[in-house]
Amino acid sequence: MSTNLLTKTAVLAAKQTLKGVVRHTPLQFDRYLSERYRCKVYLKREDLQDVRSFKIRGAYNCIAQLSPAQRQNGVVCASAGNHAQGVAWTAAKLKIPATIFMPVTTPKQKVNQVRYFGGNHVKIQLVGDTFDQAAAAAQQFCTDHQRTFIAPFDNLATMAGQGTIATEILADCPTTDVVLATVGGGGLIAGIATYLKAVAPSTQVVGVEPVGAASMAAAFAAGHPVTLNQVDTFVDGAAVQRVGNLTYQTARQTVDQLLTVSNGADCQAILDLYNREAIVAEPAGALPVAALEQIQAQIVGKNVVCVISGGNNDVQRMPEIEDRALLYQGNLHYYLVNFPQRAGALREFVNSVLGPQDDIYKFAYTKKNNRGAGPVLIGVCLADPYSLGEFNQRLHTYDPDYLNLNDNPMLYSMLV
Repeated sequence: MSTNLLTKTAVLAAKQTLKGVVRHTPLQFDRYLSERYRCKVYLKREDLQDVRSFKIRGAYNCIAQLSPAQRQNGVVCASAGNHAQGVAWTAAKLKIPATIFMPVTTPKQKVNQVRYFGGNHVKIQLVGDTFDQAAAAAQQFCTDHQRTFIAPFDNLATMAGQGTIATEILADCPTTDVVLATVGGGGLIAGIATYLKAVAPSTQVVGVEPVGAASMAAAFAAGHPVTLNQVDTFVDGAAVQRVGNLTYQTARQTVDQLLTVSNGADCQAILDLYNREAIVAEPAGALPVAALEQIQAQIVGKNVVCVISGGNNDVQRMPEIEDRALLYQGNLHYYLVNFPQRAGALREFVNSVLGPQDDIYKFAYTKKNNRGAGPVLIGVCLADPYSLGEFNQRLHTYDPDYLNLNDNPMLYSMLV
């Protein structure tokens, strides 16, 4: 793997290395999505790997290339979670030491899983607020202790391991027309696209990024990888400030289209997958499903594969995910409203402002005995999002000075 770009041969070699190590995950037909988008939608269930994500493929293939001396000395990686689990699982299987750097913002569920998979072979270092900060600390640790860095994406062996997903997709559905996969650092999309364009060049490859961390789109626009000024870490598995040089070069030549998805649309996809298919997808894993809405006109009648890249979702995040989905649908709205401090004020608000099918989603109020009125934080779930204008008119009549927190990100973040 001394060439500058990934090759089909490297992907096939990785397939042999991973034989008996990773699962050939199911390509599951999704009836609901197929009927909704008038095509045949299949879900590539990488959430069913032992570590519940595709990252095990690249991690194992990369470590398998190391010399005995390199393995004995130990490996290091930086990860928002899934790559860390793949490295931890591999370290335990091969009985080699691993030091894993993760951002402080990594969900606790993913940190605990790394400890579980790695056991006493793994040490965890929580550093920085973003993947890139954790990666910088990991690289410095490698320099200081002469350890081998296992790159999460910008490494040909890692990319080749991820590319084995494409071999399974074509084996199970040779007439695949479109493949959608999440883009973080670019290893997954580069690996998949390399193999597909070599074997089935007519297959369209679509990369999907969170709107708050669209580093590959920024690289495409600039003509080279660039570092984003800031990153929204909600989609933690794809929150990368800068894509890799190798992944960018490969994606530029092999990826047909890039899409960005809002956090709200992603949350709606997470809930749809859970409620309709009992699939627990993490935010990065649901991005391709959320993106189908944007390309529905171009996929009618086609065979479409969405790679569910991971299922490491902390259940404690579900209330936030539900909130974001309702906000995205236009049903949920938060306000600060002045309430009279007297008995019956809430009943009056309900009778005069709420529609017959509207519901109070959140209500927070602290009574001040020395005041005639006080602010109330109230979340209202509208039965019909199109009734918002009428609702706001009634609310203005009740309190002309109300504040709409949906329009004020700083207050919303602090209070909600």
